[in-house]
Amino acid sequence: MTNTSQVVTCKGAVCWKVGEAVKIEEIQIDPPKANEVRLKMLYSSICHTDISTIQGSAGFKFYPLALGHGGVGVVETVGDEVKNLKEGDMVIPTYIGECQECENCISGKSNLCLTYPMRLCGLMLDNTSRMSCRGQRLYHPFSCATWSEYTVIDVNYLVKVDPSMNPTHASFISCGFSTGYGAAWKEAKVESGSSVAVFGLGAVGLGAISGAKMLGATKIIGIDTNEMKREKGEAFGMTHFINPSNSDKSPSELVKELSDGMGVDYSFECSGVGPLLTESVEATKVNFERINFWWVKNHIRPTHHS
Repeated sequence: MTNTSQVVTCKGAVCWKVGEAVKIEEIQIDPPKANEVRLKMLYSSICHTDISTIQGSAGFKFYPLALGHGGVGVVETVGDEVKNLKEGDMVIPTYIGECQECENCISGKSNLCLTYPMRLCGLMLDNTSRMSCRGQRLYHPFSCATWSEYTVIDVNYLVKVDPSMNPTHASFISCGFSTGYGAAWKEAKVESGSSVAVFGLGAVGLGAISGAKMLGATKIIGIDTNEMKREKGEAFGMTHFINPSNSDKSPSELVKELSDGMGVDYSFECSGVGPLLTESVEATKVNFERINFWWVKNHIRPTHHS
């Protein structure tokens, strides 16, 4: 379809209000504006943030909400000023843009672009929406809504990918997998020969495992209560697996048993389960950061005001 004046009617997942079950609705997708493209979505991934959004715990306050922020699609229509993409290109959405010119982009320390920031208002850069349902404007998390057959995204929040890439794998790159991979690679900077623990083996955890393997970690311990995750973890580079439900010991104690009683060099909490953050820290070797964590946890108490 090349006529950019046409509105597309398609199916999409909509949450009408906090806590309400998601419904598959007929929605309307407007044509893209000058610096936008309209995508035909091929696959969309599920992030825990989507679940939190439905439950009202992710901070989004705009409804009705067209859900999804990870996936892969094909460019169906391009805006008049789009130069670097064409119809038929396979792309993934990136809910953080990158101008490569602002203070943050050139700092080498952050990619939280100041020109194309993370969108938390549920609208496009011009504060309007390209999506509607039953005559109502639809909001979306971040810069797009991928749980829809079609969606419109500003070109600065898209990355072109090799069309030979398996789209079922590509759908995880824009959020979950890259989060874990980047944590091991860019943030922790895991060292060759080190030991690593990864709590939670979803897309984020598998990304952390893959990043740690790429950087040369020799012992990579995966922790998950789902026994089926053992095979997945091993496929990505995990060397040891712990299912805490099979033991009376804490996960951190089990990790230490596999690391000479000392703990690991690096630990990643990838489940989003609050208490596991403490377990993740307790699973590491004693160092200055851990001592600080212990001191704050055990000595700082909330102040009560009358």
